[in-house]
Amino acid sequence: MSTNRLRTLGSRLVGPGHPVYVTGEIGINHNGELENAFALIDAAAEAGCDAVKFQKRTPEVCTPRDQWEIERDTPWGRMTYIDYRHRVEFDEDGYRAIDEYCKKRGVDWFASPWDVESVAFLEKFDVPAYKVASASLTDDELLRAMRATGRTVILSTGMSTPKQIRHAVEVLGSENIVLCHATSTYPSKAEELNLRMIHTLQNEFPNVPIGYSGHETGLQTTLAAVALGSCFVERHITLDRAMWGSDQAASVEPQGLVRLVRDIRTIEESLGDGVKKVYDSELKPMSKLRRVKGVVAEAEEAEQAGTPVTV
Repeated sequence: MSTNRLRTLGSRLVGPGHPVYVTGEIGINHNGELENAFALIDAAAEAGCDAVKFQKRTPEVCTPRDQWEIERDTPWGRMTYIDYRHRVEFDEDGYRAIDEYCKKRGVDWFASPWDVESVAFLEKFDVPAYKVASASLTDDELLRAMRATGRTVILSTGMSTPKQIRHAVEVLGSENIVLCHATSTYPSKAEELNLRMIHTLQNEFPNVPIGYSGHETGLQTTLAAVALGSCFVERHITLDRAMWGSDQAASVEPQGLVRLVRDIRTIEESLGDGVKKVYDSELKPMSKLRRVKGVVAEAEEAEQAGTPVTV
């Protein structure tokens, strides 16, 4: 196995031949409440996820100025959009609490910074990686800021052309990234997932581990992505899909997350090494069920016994 396709995320190696790195994308599904964030971290830890991920924005940078004063109804009353963006962001104390809680629960955490200031903010913490959201793939300044940290960068490729993806890889450098196939609709339709893109990316970027960031409903297609060779998997997670928020409906609830991680582990165990062998467990059924031994089997037995045979 080539080490060129391996990356380090915290204490884990990610890439072919290693267990799938499973990330529960909390994003902003916590709705600005630490209690919700802790409950989602609990759900991820109990399901066996390797990490949880958040989204970090500087509201004044990421929100267009003409939208700041637009009012909207929220669970906390009617407020301007810029006030809402602040309401769902955690400050440094909030992330300190998240950092301590994740350590206690034994899961990594990292985030998608949406602006350069957010990269500087997250550098206050020893995160194992940064995630480039699909919407940020064309933001060269942001990509360069992430690359300059020296940390592993996970790049989602939704809403992007092949030329844009190649340019982003050039900006980030291929030696320290994980590339994720994604479709950026919430939720994504099955006919638009195009999971064979996983093989396309594997062929085009032979020295980069390829993962999958899914926004579909259901679990089957994420499991198919693992069977196709994804070594990193990310799904949005929620306490309840009926909760307020734009990403909740395309998220996996705690009981579904348990099944997803369980089935990913079963699939990766079942894939094997691709070398055909006769297992010891097959010998008894073979002696009972196989009526004709066959000339090849007889020759193999004779060879093992050291007896010359003509086939």
